[in-house]
Order: sequence, then C-alpha cells, then structure tokens
Amino acid sequence: MEISIAVSKDLQFLDKNDPHIRRQDLLDAIHLNRVYIIEENRHPFGWLRYNLFWDSIPFMTMLYLLDDYRGKGYGRKAVEFWESEMRDLHHGRVMTSTVSTEFAQHFYHKLGYIPIGGFTPAGEPYEIILEKVFG
Repeated sequence: MEISIAVSKDLQFLDKNDPHIRRQDLLDAIHLNRVYIIEENRHPFGWLRYNLFWDSIPFMTMLYLLDDYRGKGYGRKAVEFWESEMRDLHHGRVMTSTVSTEFAQHFYHKLGYIPIGGFTPAGEPYEIILEKVFG
C-alpha cells in the first residue's frame, strides 16, 4: 500500500468516486495538499481528505476505501499516516466526525479518538465529533 498527496492526475479517480464534494472545492483541497490517495501497485482504491477546524485543527472530512479494500487494515494505516503527517506539521491534535449510526465510530475509538460533542442536522442522524490529542 502506498499513500501520497493527491495531484491533478488523481482528479479523474476522485471525480468518479467522491460525490460528497464540489469539483472546485476538491481542486482547492488538492492544491492545498489536503487530499491523500491510497493505492496499491499504482491502482488507487481510496482517499483521505481534511480541512482545518477553526482554521488551525486538522479535521478529517473523508476517509473512503472502495468496497473490496475494506476490513483489511488499510483505513487504519491511512489514518496513522495522516496523523504522522499532522504531527510533522506541528499540530497537537486532530479531529473527525462520524454519524452515530455508522460503524466508523468504533473504528475511531480503537485508534484513540474520543467523542467531544456532536449535533443533529435537520432530518439527519446524530453526528459525533471526535478528537485525538497527541501525547
């Protein structure tokens, strides 16, 4: 497995598989080096995207693996890679969120994230905000 910062050649894969972000916002995130591509043998199968909460705290907005690659430890490795990158950039903590009805909350708990709050968007399930402080 290889993880690298997304570049313009990755746009086709992301456009095809990520309907959760407008194209211009995706281009901006790539330009800011806030998208990582997860691949094997030069075949992309996932991505991790983040922004900055309060303009200062890395907040993972998307971790996605294609179905055939789930449950094999790739997600854990991608998050650990991202956390290492964020430490190298001198961030003392990172955040993410997940819907309370998704299994992902358990995934993040295993990685040391703790719930610090949440909210309920209109007509949606409760969104859990999670944080991991680096020691």
